[in-house]
Amino acid sequence: MAAGLVALLDDIAALAKLAAASLDDVAGAAGRASAKAAGVVIDDAAVTPRYVVGLSPARELPIIGKIALGSLRNKLVFLLPAALLLAAFAPWAITPILMAGGAFLCFEAAEKVIEALSGAPHDATTVVTADAQELEERQVAGAIRTDLILSAEIMAIALSSLADQPLVNQAIALAVVAVAITVGVYGVVALIVKMDDIGLALARRPGAALQKIGRGLVAAMPIVLSLISQIGVAAMLWVGGQIIVHGLEQFHLTPIPLWVHHAAEAARHALGGVAAWLVSAFLSGVVGLIVGGIIAGVLHLIPRRH
Repeated sequence: MAAGLVALLDDIAALAKLAAASLDDVAGAAGRASAKAAGVVIDDAAVTPRYVVGLSPARELPIIGKIALGSLRNKLVFLLPAALLLAAFAPWAITPILMAGGAFLCFEAAEKVIEALSGAPHDATTVVTADAQELEERQVAGAIRTDLILSAEIMAIALSSLADQPLVNQAIALAVVAVAITVGVYGVVALIVKMDDIGLALARRPGAALQKIGRGLVAAMPIVLSLISQIGVAAMLWVGGQIIVHGLEQFHLTPIPLWVHHAAEAARHALGGVAAWLVSAFLSGVVGLIVGGIIAGVLHLIPRRH
């Protein structure tokens, strides 16, 4: 009986070690997947603050909370099952889907570059409504629709880095990525949109130092928001272009990937690893700008129905 108990304890210890190893695999996989999706995450954080512009400051955090819940629903209810089905039955489709999403990111970034150069938004519209609740619901719905596209790209990028994992580990890792990225992105967004309120509160506090910090925060926020928007555009071009370059390589369409690789390697030998990354990111961004510009040009040539 004692021998049986020892054997049982050995089995439990072995299972515990296996579970711990599995958790380590999941944690490592989730970390790698999150890192690969970082560029799209930056874009997600850069896009969201514009959805609370023009609304009551008292409604900013509740609106961001609604968008965050919608984002989490997008990832866990719709995209996670779709990603697992792809991994199980059509892994060959992951690269084309990634490339399509990358092309969309390039197009969105190219449109923003065109807007900046032309000085006028390409889809400028005026929203006229006397109902604040209706406007809020419209903004939230628009943000969640945009998030669905960005979240799909995040989940597809994450899935592409989990091909060596069992299906259960893929599911857990994707769920971890979904929750962590949603909390991180919308936590940062909430901090950004309330930073001017924090600055005003500090400016009213006694003490010259606090008041100076508060006024500095209020003055800095327009610059910060503009910088975040520009970083978001650069991230879209970099990530979208890089996805397209890697996709071309997967399909053995190698001239462009080889040019990027050779230029990065030349930079590595001359200046080191950081220079290689910068050259690769810059050239990927150039590819993204060209692809996005072509798509935008074609779409602008198509007559629009009114």
